[in-house]
Amino acid sequence: MDPAGVFATSFAQDQALVRTRSQAVTLGLFVMFMFALPWIADARSVAVMTSMLITAVVVIGLQINTGLAGQINLGQAAFMGAGAYATALLATKGGMPFWIALPVGGVCAALFGLVFGLAAVRIKGFYLALTTIAAQILFHFMVLNLPAAWMGGSNGITVEPARLFGWALDTDAAVYYLCLVVACIMIAGAYGVARSRHGRIFAAVRDDDVASGMMGIDVVRTKALAFLLGAFYAGIGGGLWAYYVRFVSIDQFTLIHSIWFIAMVIVGGMGSVTGALIGVFVIRFAQEFFTSVGPSLVENFSFLSGDVVFAALNIFLGGIIAGFLIFEPRGLMHRWNILKRSYRMWPYPY
Repeated sequence: MDPAGVFATSFAQDQALVRTRSQAVTLGLFVMFMFALPWIADARSVAVMTSMLITAVVVIGLQINTGLAGQINLGQAAFMGAGAYATALLATKGGMPFWIALPVGGVCAALFGLVFGLAAVRIKGFYLALTTIAAQILFHFMVLNLPAAWMGGSNGITVEPARLFGWALDTDAAVYYLCLVVACIMIAGAYGVARSRHGRIFAAVRDDDVASGMMGIDVVRTKALAFLLGAFYAGIGGGLWAYYVRFVSIDQFTLIHSIWFIAMVIVGGMGSVTGALIGVFVIRFAQEFFTSVGPSLVENFSFLSGDVVFAALNIFLGGIIAGFLIFEPRGLMHRWNILKRSYRMWPYPY
């Protein structure tokens, strides 16, 4: 096999979700557990898992954009908001069913992200980060300053429950299954992109865009496509969020949410779809821990307040990002791969 074929095969194996029969069995059992969760868990656990599924879709889009293609994006929450608002408007004012409003909302978010993806063609690094922050500011400016009849202004938009064959998905279990099915489709698509020719092109541009251009890769198209895909995933996640909370407001998509998404990618590991899922689980678990423990601390210690708990959560966010960037910049997925290789080679030292 030629060197290019060897590289393509090894790259695809690294990005694969399942490589052995035992992994396939484990994945099947995990999927069965996820579908059985509403029957064996309480309402709070189902709500948290639904939020995790929505967040996973958004973070996987960021992983494609930043982890695979190397394009810094601090405006993922804005793209998520664009998808949420587009889906809400299509459902409420356009009367579209959710299975049309959801993908069309993702396309609207993708077009919004493409505008800033074209800026990534000429700039990189710090300046690209500022450009994506501008997307966050522009999104808020548009929502708050356009006529309230268009985007709802500061009052937001109320969304009716999604309907499938006349059945309203208005229960926690129904919304959970909707998010689970859509998340499975989007995750499978992300693995397909990562293992495909486009995934290898993204990795090449991420490592060295100048050398990639000299090799014949269309760098302009690749960077724009990375933003397009990342924003599409964010838009789908935003649409799911609109149907989940049935209310869309501008304060649900702020810069701090974009930073949380970046933290999930860093913790899980850059360039790995599985790493994005791990990062979502770890960070969301930490958030739930602070949310659950915070009220007890405030009640038992009079000198604490809700503001202190909120500040502690943000301090934890900054600390975990700094710690991973210093001690484990390639994330938990890289450490897991090292442990797997060590296990396979034991007891040989090399």
